[in-house]
Formats: sequence, C-alpha cells, structure tokens
Amino acid sequence: MIVVENLNKSFGSQTLFKGISFKLNPKERIGVVGRNGHGKTTLFRLLIGEELPDEGTINVPKHYRIACVRQEIEFTEDTVLAEGMTGLREENQDHFWKVEKILAGLGFSKKDMQRHPAEFSGGFQVRLNLAKVLASEPDLLLLDEPTNFLDITSIRWVERFLMHWPGELMMITHDRGFMDKIVTHTLGIHRKKIRKISGNTEKYYNQIAQDEEIYEKTRINDERRRKEIELFINRFRAKARLANLVQSRVKTLSKLERKEKLENLKTLDFYFRSIPFPGKFLMNVRDISFSYHQNQPLIRNFSVSVRAGDRICVVGKNGKGKTTLLKLLSGVLKPKKGNIDSHPSVTQGFFEQANVKDLVHTRTIEEEILSSHTDVNRQSARNLCGAMMFEGNDALKRIGVLSGGEKMRVLLGKIIATPVNFLLLDEPTNHLDMESCDALLSAIDNFDGSVIMVTHNEMFLHTLADRLIVFQNNQVYVFEGSYQRFLDKVGWKDGGHAPISEPKKIDTANPNLKLTRKEIRRKRSAFVIERAKVLKPLEQQILNTENAIEKHEKKLDELNTAMQEASQVQDPKRIASVSQSIHGCRTTIDSLFDELEKFTTSFEEQNAMFEKKWQQLESDMN
Repeated sequence: MIVVENLNKSFGSQTLFKGISFKLNPKERIGVVGRNGHGKTTLFRLLIGEELPDEGTINVPKHYRIACVRQEIEFTEDTVLAEGMTGLREENQDHFWKVEKILAGLGFSKKDMQRHPAEFSGGFQVRLNLAKVLASEPDLLLLDEPTNFLDITSIRWVERFLMHWPGELMMITHDRGFMDKIVTHTLGIHRKKIRKISGNTEKYYNQIAQDEEIYEKTRINDERRRKEIELFINRFRAKARLANLVQSRVKTLSKLERKEKLENLKTLDFYFRSIPFPGKFLMNVRDISFSYHQNQPLIRNFSVSVRAGDRICVVGKNGKGKTTLLKLLSGVLKPKKGNIDSHPSVTQGFFEQANVKDLVHTRTIEEEILSSHTDVNRQSARNLCGAMMFEGNDALKRIGVLSGGEKMRVLLGKIIATPVNFLLLDEPTNHLDMESCDALLSAIDNFDGSVIMVTHNEMFLHTLADRLIVFQNNQVYVFEGSYQRFLDKVGWKDGGHAPISEPKKIDTANPNLKLTRKEIRRKRSAFVIERAKVLKPLEQQILNTENAIEKHEKKLDELNTAMQEASQVQDPKRIASVSQSIHGCRTTIDSLFDELEKFTTSFEEQNAMFEKKWQQLESDMN
C-alpha cells in the first residue's frame, strides 16, 4: 500500500496540488484523469522520487518496486530482444520467452527482434521501452499515455495484458475507452485537489458534475440566507426587546462559512466551419497504387467513393499506409497508378501531426490563426484562440515556446478558421487530454461535411464510423458498416491477439478438414472467376460512363466558346441554336452522372460482398 498525505506542490506562482491525500491499495488499477497542465505527470514524478513535494509525505513500503515507462530513448544492446531482456529481473535473466511474448504483442515480428533498436521508428522505440518495463514485473506500474504510437491491434493486446496485471497500476491516457476497460478506480485531479472513486471515468465525471451542482446551489442558498440575516441585524440592532434575537443571528452569521464561487475552468469548445456541398459524391478513387520503394507497393489497386456526409475511419496496424492514403486523398502525394477525381466544389481541411513543422515559430498564436483564411479578422482570431484555450495574453505567445499539445491545438484552430466541407484527420487525439478529446468528438459529430479520419481510439470508432477503410492481411479494402459490425463479422486477424508462445488450436474432432493444395487452388480459381464475372462488366460501365462525361464536358466547353462568339457578333439565331445545344448537353451530363452514381454504388456493394466472401474463404482454408 502507498499512502500520500497532505501533499502540496507548486511551480513558481502555479499551484498544482493543495493538501492532497489518497491511498493505493493492493491489486488496484487506477486511471489518473485531469486537464493538461493540472499535474498528472508531476504526480508520477513525485511517486518515483524525481520531484520532491513542497509539503506532505509519500509512504512507500520497503522493497516495493515502482517502474515508469519513459519517453526518453536510451538503448545499449545490439538487438531488440537483447534490449528487451535488460528489463528482466536478476533472477529471470535467461527468461527470453517472456520478452518475446511481450514484443510480439506490441507488433514486433520474430525477424524484428534480431534487428538493432536504432533501425526502428520513434514509435517502435517507445514500444521497446514499454516492453522493457513490462518485462521487469514491478509491484507498481506507472504508464503515461501508453497508447501513443501504438496501432489498434497493439492497443488491444496491451489492454488484455494490463487487465491481468498481477500488481498495482496507475495510468494516464487520453483514450477514455481504453482506460475504462482496465481500471478498477479513477483518481481525478480537479481544482488542485484529488478525488479517488471506485469505478470508471463516466462514474467519476458524473460524480464531479453532481457535487459541483450541489456546491453551487448550496453557495447561492447560503448567500441568500447571509443577506437575510444581515438585513435582520441591521434593521433590529437598535431594538432593545429584540436584542437576544439579534445576538443569536450574529452568532449564526459568524459560523456561516462563506463559499467562494467556483472558477470557470478552460475547456476546448469549438465547431468546424462548414460550407454546403451541392453533389452526392465528393471524391471517386479508382484503382490507385502507391509505393515509396520500387517493387514494394504500400497501397495496391484501392478504390472508394466518398459520399456527402460520410464518416469514414481508417484503421489498421502502423506502417501499413494509413497516413500515406490520407496524403494521397489530400493531394500531398500523387498515386503511381489510378485516378483520384474530386468534385470541383470540394474544399478540404487536412490535419496531420507532421504539419506542426509548417507553423512559423516567430509568429504568435493569433497571427497563425489570422493567416488561415482571408475572412478571419483580429476579433474572430481572438475568439478562436479562446476556443482553443489560449485566452487573453496567452494568444500572444510565440509558436516556438509552445508544447506539443499546444501546437496541436493551434493546428486544429487553423482548420476551424477555414470553412470546409471535407475533413481529413490523421490521429487528431494525440496530445489532447480527455476533456479535449470529448470536445473534438462532439465537433466532428456535428460537422455538416464529410470526414475521413485515421484513429486508433475505439471510442471514436464506435461513435463516428459508418464505413471503414481497413489495412489488414497485406491489403486495403472498404468495409461497409460500423466498427462494431466489423469486429463481429471480420475482426482483427493479423496480430495483437494471442501471445506467440500459445500453440495453434487444431480441430482434433475432424482431422480431415484440412484442404489439399489442389483443392485450395480450385476454390481460389472459382472465386476469382465469379468475382470477375460480376465486377468486370460494372467496371467497364463505369469507365464508359466516365469517358462519355468527359466527351460531353469537352463539347460543353466548345458550345460555351461558340456562345461567346455569337454574343459578340450579336447573332440571335446562332445564340438561340447554341443555347438549345448547351441545355441538351447539360441534361445529358446530369443523366450520365446519375448513371455513374448507380454503377459505382452497385460496384461498391458487390465488391464489399466479395471481400466478405474472400475473408471467409481464407478463414476456411487456414
């Protein structure tokens, strides 16, 4: 048991904690919540002794081991496996299989485990740090944003791992769904105080809201009563026969505690500006392929049509091409093959964390917001700064002095300042606290345009997604339906489920189920023939219709030029004839677009059906 008593901690004029106390009991898994800058990470640093309290005590049992996952990268060994084994306890130095199990769950392949740690991206290096700490099997595990840089399958593995953690656990994360599945208790830092309750974040926030509502009602009633008592005393102070009553009320007034009005806490509060979109389809993506290295395609023959009002979430393991796909759709990258056709009325906002480098370090926050769009004036820029939690003089801070989370909010502010009808968001929840994530979820939900978002946050996936773009099994495909339907019908098949030490389950009841290679080839061949028989005619109809539209649009351009010439020479007969031709051409184009929509919708429905059949076929053959 760890006991924290009457802890005070300040940095300069900023007080983080004032007289906080709590206990960490055996086997408790505690989620630590609170706004950015309110002291969550400082609390961890106090527990491991990297910070000292101004006042108060932290009592830790003798020989009690506390481990914290650090963001700093420092490796000493030549391979990932050897580095991971440095976390093992002294008595378990040869238990390499424990480390293999953890590394596999975090997305490292057998081959990866023999590579040098320096060869990996920063995200995988952070995972290696996490693996070392998990392998050390401490009594108390401290996790500060453990889901950052993890893909969805690794998050699900960590979730299952932590649910069976044998010791104590304290974690900070912006991912409320992840936290609620793991914790037994929630510890909240709120108004410089700490409150610990049994239950998840929803129960905690409901309790806080209820307590503050009761506090405010009590404060108002107390103020009203105070004024009534003061009025009685002032009115009857000079009346001798009421002296006892007056004295009684004076004593009551002296005992009546004056409650201070609760300070309004800064909250991220915004909505995305939207502009109307006149059509049904914003974008048509057909058979695009892309690779950074020759003969190593990252995206192959991918097609999707983006409809007005779509909420499409892009999911899959890290390094498979999700961010690359968003860059292709946004126009930052060009596909090696295939076409991406956008409607001329599309106006997009693209949020990518790498765009932080485009912020000008010498500008103020206000100046960056002002540069976003021509119709943003100084007052609206200040309002937006306030909505992004940069109130008053904070809006005059230089970009160069901001934290990572603050820069993310500036990027969001720049997108909010621009009216759009198509949002492309790449992991927008990273570096936001839980309250800010809730505000972002609400803003996306209320946005009138279309959204394509890369996220590993399952709460966002369950709430927003009506379609998915899935990177799995070395392919990318569109899944029609919600995230829950995806989990029920398909699920995550390529990692993050079972530890590598578990043997594959074999159906001993029917050993003859395994297919021969010849039967597998025959089934696959039959499937390919059936799919081509249905999809090829639809593809040809789509191609023919697109060519017809292109042909008639060229004709329309010629007719518009002819109309200008006829108008210049004031030839009424020619004007009437050309006008009639323009009307007929536009009617034909509209009709062709209706046909294109019909063919495209049919193609997507049939393709989704065949994708589902293929998944089932692969499952049956494995």
